Amino acid sequence: MSESTRPERHVRHTLPLRVEFSRQLRRRRTLLTFGFLLLLPWLLVLAFAVDSGDSNGGGPTWNLLDLATTGAFNFTVFTLYVAAGFLLVVVVALFCGDTVASEAGWSSLRYLLAAPVPRMRLLRQKLIVALALSASGVLILALMALVAGGLVYGWRPVELPAVGPAPSLADSFLRMGVVVCYLMVALLVVAGTAFALTVVTDSPLGAVGGAVALVIMSNILEAVEALGAVREFLPAYWMFAWTDALRPELPWDGMARGAAVSFTYATVLIAWAFRYFRDKDVVS
Repeated sequence: MSESTRPERHVRHTLPLRVEFSRQLRRRRTLLTFGFLLLLPWLLVLAFAVDSGDSNGGGPTWNLLDLATTGAFNFTVFTLYVAAGFLLVVVVALFCGDTVASEAGWSSLRYLLAAPVPRMRLLRQKLIVALALSASGVLILALMALVAGGLVYGWRPVELPAVGPAPSLADSFLRMGVVVCYLMVALLVVAGTAFALTVVTDSPLGAVGGAVALVIMSNILEAVEALGAVREFLPAYWMFAWTDALRPELPWDGMARGAAVSFTYATVLIAWAFRYFRDKDVVS
């Protein structure tokens, strides 16, 4: 009995999550990415400190800019607003698109599979770690922005133009939690795209660039009003639906639709990645 169960037990314990987490956390790209996310809020604080005070334009970005230095929560909202459209997209694409392609690029993928690590287990472990690092990146940026804003600008409830202050600091914390959680879900479409591409190519840059290109293309198509309601099904259409969490009544419709679209895209893409990798001829 012990002889028959030994191989199966051995396979189930290959490439434990702690090992994969340790490998990824020690990588230079992980350390540099987290380091930059921790540094960014302080760079914005420095930029505001040397700002001349002149600003032109009346769009939503300028409204957020006008209120960014009024308190910790408004500073966090501004930081997430300027980072969500590109920086966080790149971060998630990097963590999810570099995971398998980098192993193939180093010619170590076939040796991992020969360890032996079952293909589906290898892919599952790498996906879990990549998603955890992506979520950590969003959380780290939000927490550091909150700390930097609180230390420099004080702890005032979140406040936006034509909305007014939140009832309390506790309510502001709750709304920031909703914002961060929704951002994590909205970025799943980027994670799914990068992960699908990472099993296809041996080039991490190709997987990361493909996921970023998808978001850029979605933003371009979103500006084409002739597409009408079709735009609601674009991957990045609901990326900023989290701003609804800053309204007095906290409407959920936009965030629910955005979460559904992002989760659907991610599920389909990740399922395809597993199916493709299962039958892929790994030679690198």
